[in-house]
Amino acid sequence: MVILNDTLIHPASFLLVGIPGIGSNIHFWMAFPLCFMYALATLGNLTIVLIIRADQTLHEPMYLFLAMLSTIDMVLSSVTMPKMASLFFTGSQEIEFNLCLTQMFLIHALSAMESAVLLAMAFDRFVAICYPLRHASVLTTPVVGKIGLAALARGFVFFFPLPFILKRLSYCRSNTVTHSFCLHQDIMKLSCTDTTVNVVYGLFIILSVMGVDSLFIGFSYILILQAVLGLSSRGAAFKAFNTCISHLCAVLVFYVPLIGLSVVHRLGGPTSLVHVVMANVYLLLPPVVNPIVYGAKTKQIRVRILHMFLVHTHTSQFWYGVQLWKPIPSLSPILSSHKITELRPNRDPGGLMEKLRPKEMM
Repeated sequence: MVILNDTLIHPASFLLVGIPGIGSNIHFWMAFPLCFMYALATLGNLTIVLIIRADQTLHEPMYLFLAMLSTIDMVLSSVTMPKMASLFFTGSQEIEFNLCLTQMFLIHALSAMESAVLLAMAFDRFVAICYPLRHASVLTTPVVGKIGLAALARGFVFFFPLPFILKRLSYCRSNTVTHSFCLHQDIMKLSCTDTTVNVVYGLFIILSVMGVDSLFIGFSYILILQAVLGLSSRGAAFKAFNTCISHLCAVLVFYVPLIGLSVVHRLGGPTSLVHVVMANVYLLLPPVVNPIVYGAKTKQIRVRILHMFLVHTHTSQFWYGVQLWKPIPSLSPILSSHKITELRPNRDPGGLMEKLRPKEMM
């Protein structure tokens, strides 16, 4: 324990836990799918970012917001998954006090940024469907950039005080948190001093950030649904709403575990397997699922990913085919007399050698 100002007691480190009720052997094997998820999340989100950056035709609001979402997911998964993998692989539970607070701040701030980007994407779909003629003039590239900066600033400003209001508490109880990463509610419960400020501020930011965002997203989709149902053509209505499917999936994957986790933490009670699973789903699922959903449902992204893999495959086959051909030193004098340069493949598909061979040699 570290005593500050003769009153505050801070532990040198916190202890992270895996999944309760599961032995260390199972924890070890669970590290492999966790590493696979991290690799999949990084590869998928990085692919989307690079495709959008390289293709000028994708520099539109919907795809720029998608690039922001993928960037946030990459950072969020990098903040949480490596430490979790180390915990499951080696059983190393310790995380230094200040490092735990830093991880906690990044998790909450990045989640707020992701919520803001999802709200911006809902606004983009609302303008595109309800006011299509004004979409290009309302959501210009500078406006999209300012929205991204506003999302970044809001996440930083609202959650920056969290580490400091946690530092003003004393921790004289257990130093074992109930998850594989650090969350504000989890650390706050370890304090043996009054946590009223933490409870009030935590409730304020969750309602004013995620709560307000979710309300505006829901309101946007009510207006979108009204506009879609007002279209005379059923095909046009289906096509218009189909552009929202990917975003709806991302919203559900993000908000349902978040709301459930917040409710469960505030209801209190002993930590159970449900708490831990919900927290893991809240942090680990969106970075993995979002690039898969957008890659499968967004035609422009899907076409460019397929094109990228096809070009890579054809290039590999070309170089493999080039290496199959070798010169034939023993036939060089004969071929030179007939002024024919011949290469022989390792195998002769379709009687190619017979077609190339001079008549005098047959």
